[in-house]
Amino acid sequence: MIDTHAHLDMAEFDNDRTQLFDAMHESGITSVILPGVSAEKWPQQIHIADKFDCYFSLGIHPWFVPDDINAAIMKLDTMLQQYSNNKRLVAIGECGLDKLHHWSDNQLLLLEKQLLLAQNYQLPVILHAVKAHQQLLTMLARFKLIKGGVVHGFYGNSDIAKRYVSLGFKLGVGALILNPSAKKLRETVVNLPLEHFLLETDSPSMPPFDQPKSRNTPLILPRIVSEIAFLKKKTTVCILEQLNKNALQLFEL
Repeated sequence: MIDTHAHLDMAEFDNDRTQLFDAMHESGITSVILPGVSAEKWPQQIHIADKFDCYFSLGIHPWFVPDDINAAIMKLDTMLQQYSNNKRLVAIGECGLDKLHHWSDNQLLLLEKQLLLAQNYQLPVILHAVKAHQQLLTMLARFKLIKGGVVHGFYGNSDIAKRYVSLGFKLGVGALILNPSAKKLRETVVNLPLEHFLLETDSPSMPPFDQPKSRNTPLILPRIVSEIAFLKKKTTVCILEQLNKNALQLFEL
């Protein structure tokens, strides 16, 4: 199993990170992608990726819009240049739009500049999208990114999903799929071919509905795979093979 989105560099894991990675390997979780969120956190993120032999992306999350966007983008550009030949760097992001968190036109500007970098460096993007699908889809249609990317933590309906897929994007599915009341997402997983999905957790955030106060970890992945298998009426082995293939292809792992 590959967790394509887990913030295992965050402080929530400082006390037991080594034990968690050991437990992940014992559970068949072979790798993880650590998404970037802000310049201040990139060094720790890269250190953890090196120490535990996993992958990372570099980007600026819409929750962390900097005061000086141009300076931040220049710093990101410099980091991307520095790590351009490093096999652990697999994407740009996490970037995107979030209308529920400090929404402003600066989010649009920050995302646009990161999509330009994705074009320049020929890397896929990891996208955060909350209540902003129309604007995000409009922007992606304009950029036509060759390497595509993933809409992480996807929760929309099949029509929105198909529009992202038509632009070359995959859909990240996490613990929300376990919630019987997440009808739009569950119907989307049933209706769309499996090659359009990726497995993720967004650890330590987004715990399953039946453990709302818990710290989420990649160890939840087998439950997610089992639920997708149940919804698709296929074996877990079949589901896992395709989801792993999707991750390997998109991020060229």
